[in-house]
Amino acid sequence: MADYKTLKLERQDGIATLTLNRPERLNALTVEMGRELNDAIEEVKADLGSRVLVLTGAGRAFCAGEDVKERPADSGGIKERQTPLSKLARGPMGAMKFADTFRTMNKPTIASVNGYAVGQGLSIALACDIRIGSADAGFGAIWTRRGIPPESSGAYLLTQLVGPAKACELIFQGKIVDAKEAESIGLINQMVPAEKLQEATHEMARNIADGPPIAIGISKMMIYQALETSLAVHSRLEFFGQDYSFNTEDREEGIQSFLEKRPPKFQGR
Repeated sequence: MADYKTLKLERQDGIATLTLNRPERLNALTVEMGRELNDAIEEVKADLGSRVLVLTGAGRAFCAGEDVKERPADSGGIKERQTPLSKLARGPMGAMKFADTFRTMNKPTIASVNGYAVGQGLSIALACDIRIGSADAGFGAIWTRRGIPPESSGAYLLTQLVGPAKACELIFQGKIVDAKEAESIGLINQMVPAEKLQEATHEMARNIADGPPIAIGISKMMIYQALETSLAVHSRLEFFGQDYSFNTEDREEGIQSFLEKRPPKFQGR
């Protein structure tokens, strides 16, 4: 396991927990953290023992977005050398694409939002499959306050979760909403008291990790494909997913454990 400077990666009983670990800067994103996030996620993806990934933050924030102190000063000379299009490739996260990274991995991801998630920090939370928020959490689509549109697929992800009208309201005004409102509009799955966040996150992660990883991975692919394909195409994907799953040991274990009236023990085979 790699040694990370800006993150903590812990693995136990099928649950990988990745903690953004710059609490003194509210876990704001830097070039180094971007590289380490990429590496850590790839490490979890390749680990057959990890069945679910939990992402959280150290201290009182989940992620405060980009660390503006690391951004080079926009001097006149820099502005002259850069066109608006060239700036699209610039930024501390480089090629980090949260939505692609999390959605294409076959393992479920849970954002355990312990505090503020704003800007790119919000995008990271939105890219996860499930979000559990502390009652102390806040969710900020603050990009336009900084004179930029959403980044890291923030507009795409937010629109899918809350609908276009609500996404317009949040993004156009650069609004920050509390956990109660976030739950009511479907931005998060569940709000829990701050002292219960770790327990609630672990309970959900444990339930997922105990499930059949092959069937869950295929289900995740089907869910996101449903947003982009027709019913006819989805039906064909469903057929192949069912056909593949029917030939796994996990499917046999699911049937046998039901007949024997005992909890199943899925092995991912």
